[in-house]
Amino acid sequence: MNNKATISINDNSASEHTINPYLFGHFVEDIRDHMEAMLAFPLKDMDFESEAEGTSGVSGSWYAYTNGRNTKYALEASAPKHSGRAQRIRILSDDEAYAGIAQRIALKGPKNYSVKLVIRTSIEFKYVIVEAVDRSNQERLGLERIEVNSHNWREYEAVLSVSRDCADAEFRVYVPSEHPRWRDSVSTGMLWIDHVSLLPEDHIGMVKREVVEMTRDLNAGMMRLAGNYISAYHFEHGIGPVLERPVMFNEAWGGWTSKYFGTDEFIAFCRELKVEPLICVNDGSGTPEEAAAWVEYCNGGTDTPMGAQRAANGHPEPYNVTYWEIGNEVWGAWQVGNVTGEQFARRMLPIIKAMKKIDPSIVILACGHTDQEWNRAVLDIAGEHIDYLTLHLYHGYNRFGMDRNTPADERYKAMAAFSEWTRLNLEETREQIFANLKHCHVKLAITEYNTMYYPNNIRRGLPDEHTLGAAVANAANLNEMLRASDLVQIGSFSDLVNGWLGGCIRVGDYYADQYCGKVPGWSGHPLKVYGTPTYEVMKLYAGRDISRMLPVKVECGTFAVQSNKPAPINLDALPDLDVAACTNKDSSTITLFIVNRSLKEVTAALDLGELQADKDTVLYEITGESEWDINSVFAPDCISCKSSSIPFEAWKAGYPLRPASVYALEIRTK
Repeated sequence: MNNKATISINDNSASEHTINPYLFGHFVEDIRDHMEAMLAFPLKDMDFESEAEGTSGVSGSWYAYTNGRNTKYALEASAPKHSGRAQRIRILSDDEAYAGIAQRIALKGPKNYSVKLVIRTSIEFKYVIVEAVDRSNQERLGLERIEVNSHNWREYEAVLSVSRDCADAEFRVYVPSEHPRWRDSVSTGMLWIDHVSLLPEDHIGMVKREVVEMTRDLNAGMMRLAGNYISAYHFEHGIGPVLERPVMFNEAWGGWTSKYFGTDEFIAFCRELKVEPLICVNDGSGTPEEAAAWVEYCNGGTDTPMGAQRAANGHPEPYNVTYWEIGNEVWGAWQVGNVTGEQFARRMLPIIKAMKKIDPSIVILACGHTDQEWNRAVLDIAGEHIDYLTLHLYHGYNRFGMDRNTPADERYKAMAAFSEWTRLNLEETREQIFANLKHCHVKLAITEYNTMYYPNNIRRGLPDEHTLGAAVANAANLNEMLRASDLVQIGSFSDLVNGWLGGCIRVGDYYADQYCGKVPGWSGHPLKVYGTPTYEVMKLYAGRDISRMLPVKVECGTFAVQSNKPAPINLDALPDLDVAACTNKDSSTITLFIVNRSLKEVTAALDLGELQADKDTVLYEITGESEWDINSVFAPDCISCKSSSIPFEAWKAGYPLRPASVYALEIRTK
């Protein structure tokens, strides 16, 4: 068994093309618990949008909070212009009871929370109480009295000071039992609640501060707003005053599309992070006119209808969104508006025309596929009118005919080989693009990619997508994208936070499977925010000073994947090491991204030929005790990136690279 390797850079001629920083982008989608985990609101069903469960007459995640024998609950129409429903509560004076609604939540403290209520009451009520308590011992964490001054709908605001962290708290809105009693008569003892929200004072644009700070460290370059839900999403429902935005059922993933994170909030998120926005328009159930209106809302002056509406919503300056994607996985039967490649291309042409009429400078991305027949149709019909073709790359055990009963070592080696499929997909698509001069200008955008673990659609135990092995696979994917960066200029890792496969940022101990939604947390740490091993990889790659590619030669041992079904790639002798070499703008620093895909330690010697290096190098290392290691709420830093200074002489002699590990080596040249 050959455990030695040589990495040689004998040619310092950098590539003519530069590496696009958008290659290290990320992706937000309203999927499963993505928005719930990303946004700072601790309450659910803030507008009472969910159906009442059972016979209680109380909406969704809320439940009755009363000791009254005769308190009645019902749902009815919301306040004028508002969406969702109003929760009606009727309290009998003779009960002399407290009555309201409550919800289990997790709270941080000591911290102030902004409370917003939209309520109306019968004239006997003078105030209501908002309160947070620890469910385990009923310790009060915070209480605020809100004076009520109208029989009609009014918006009330208050500040609730929460004294400490509590993972299992109860939040209540209620009329207390000590409230002055009233004589029963027509329309007495009535409380209507249209909206209840809590927002911690340290939120950033309604997003959790920890999520923003961790995303900032990713240096993403670009942030994509898209996903399956987009093809049933109408952007005009997500602009304007949030309480007046309609509640929309999420046709792709169930539950409710978040009306609290629309176009304006997405752009604010991107501006806060200093990244370029990429918006995918609805081509499934939408129209060319709707797509054009979205462009005008983002880019039009205040003298245009939609630009004026943006200004009326508090944003007079155009957003100048350059990158627009048309179609998300339109080839998939799970997609609203699913059609053939030819039908999609013809449907796309009037959409492009309408969008370009509003802003001719925009850059168009069109839905592509790993199936080259689809790409051929799209390029032949619409290739002259697009700038990018998109691919979604989710490789998994299904490619190898494996399942959970396959030995763990074989499953890991299959995972480590996912990048071989990425290379095949990129090479085939490159060939298709360059098959005709009329579309050889088109570039590639990998607008979704991650490791997949079919056939575990209903996942049990810890999700494999978060392991060190998954990070190795994703690092090897990035190396493939770097090597093809003359063509591949945009990447979007899927997802940013929680979601389906499991975002590179995790909030709490939730994870989601394909069909059954979110699996409830069990750890008692629902507020913990941490990064997965792949988060460390994405931060490592995007944080390096790289501009151009360098040719690199690697001589090393190999491993084989025992596939249970035929594959279009040779799996008999895959290199242990996957290496991509880059240099910065002034060629003063060489960066080597080294992925040891094997399950053995490899001693790698470095040969720079005639290049001279400074005596010390900086080595960044992402490794662990096992390829199955995972970060969790209990051990959020089990896998992290560590740096050290290594003498260059040690590399010349041979430096040990741990099994299933990811490295970035920075070498200053003379």
